[in-house]
Amino acid sequence: MISTGSIADIQALISQFKSEGKKIGFVPTMGALHEGHLSLIDAAKEKADIVVCSIYVNPTQFTNQDDLKQYPRNVETDKSLLENNGCDVLFLPSDDVMYAGRNTIKFDFGDLDKVMEGKFRPGHFSGVALIVSKLFNIVQPNYAFFGQKDLQQLTIIKKLVEELFFNLEIVPVAIKREPNGLAMSSRNERLSKEERHEAQIFYKALSEAKLILKQNHSAENAKEIVKSLFSNHRAQLEYFEIVNDKDLHSKTKNYLEADTVLCIAGFIGNVRLIDNMYLIS
Repeated sequence: MISTGSIADIQALISQFKSEGKKIGFVPTMGALHEGHLSLIDAAKEKADIVVCSIYVNPTQFTNQDDLKQYPRNVETDKSLLENNGCDVLFLPSDDVMYAGRNTIKFDFGDLDKVMEGKFRPGHFSGVALIVSKLFNIVQPNYAFFGQKDLQQLTIIKKLVEELFFNLEIVPVAIKREPNGLAMSSRNERLSKEERHEAQIFYKALSEAKLILKQNHSAENAKEIVKSLFSNHRAQLEYFEIVNDKDLHSKTKNYLEADTVLCIAGFIGNVRLIDNMYLIS
């Protein structure tokens, strides 16, 4: 695996690969890698000739500076995981490389970034869009792979690619879960053993709400079930929404459709977790 933090170096490598007719698959990450990230690498290996991964903890997408400081960083372990799992090139830039000078560009995605995560983390998706745009321009991939756990992010990145005419294909990859159903996330590293066990409440809430809706009950019934599960639990529910996966608008009828997604977010201690589940799957 070739590793570099230089834009010029990675662009030279990509140019060489493309001159040889090779397709580039790109997996952008913030490190603290787990099996969910490795499933993105596997998907990239199946579709592309060269797999490029980036590790960069992007400061502009953090609305809470304590969250940024506490974000897990395991670069050497991450490097070993990537090399052992078929990554060809690692882009490992510094803040000085990605944000040389002052950055004033802001993105607005209309309703897409005002609901769910956008409502509770204003400005988050502007930071995501900024760093993803930079990375796409640097790497120039044919395909980019994103996990479906971050459904709203995935929807917004698809919109970004469409609006800015990026010449690449976004490839969604299914959520990877721990044995108790907890969606794999870098933030899980901050959970104690007890908290990790208790965090299965998010998967349980999604599963029970899904069952209620498939039995032709209303959204109100599903939301009451979710609230009741959290009412006597140490986890704090932030939101539970039933949306379509195109524009993230709330669904109040026609639940039994392929685009219906149940989305949830909340806290275990001071660790914020998100998850989602398609109703038809």
